[in-house]
Amino acid sequence: MNDVAAQVPGFLCFDHVAISVLPGELEAHVSAYTALGFTEVHREEVLGTDQVREVLLQVGDGPNLVQLLEPLTPESPVAKQIEKNGGRGGMAHVALRVRDIQAAFDDLKTKGFRIIDAAPRKGSRGTTVFFVHPKTTDTAAFGYILEVVQEGDASHG
Repeated sequence: MNDVAAQVPGFLCFDHVAISVLPGELEAHVSAYTALGFTEVHREEVLGTDQVREVLLQVGDGPNLVQLLEPLTPESPVAKQIEKNGGRGGMAHVALRVRDIQAAFDDLKTKGFRIIDAAPRKGSRGTTVFFVHPKTTDTAAFGYILEVVQEGDASHG
C-alpha cells in the first residue's frame, strides 16, 4: 500500500453524487441527464430500509456516476429528506469509493466519525456500503451524508 493510501482509509475516487427526485419524476430526470450526454449504466429497486428506485448514469468514460433516487414509500429515507427539504428533490449524498470497506469503516470509527450504520452492509449493484452522518465529527459537520462504497462483483461499466 502506498503512503497516500495509508494516510486515508483507501479512498480511490468519487463514486457518485446522489440526487433525490420526487415520486413520478425519475424518467424525466433520466431523460435530462441522457440529453447532457450521460449514459445509463444501472437501474434497480433497492428495498429493505432504503426503499428507493435508483438509476446510475455514467459521466463520460470515467468512474464517476450520478445516482438518481426516487422514493418507493413515504417511509423511505429519501422521501423523508425530500419532505425536510420543503418537498423538493436535490443532493441526497456524496459517495467515495474505497478498496476495503471494513478497513475504511474501522479507520473512520477510530478517528471519531459519526457512522450511521452499525457495520458495512449490502448496497445496490453488488456493492458494500456504509453512511457517515452529516454531523460528521465533534469538530466538523460536513452538512451532507457521506456514503463509503466498495465495488462488488456486479460492478458497472
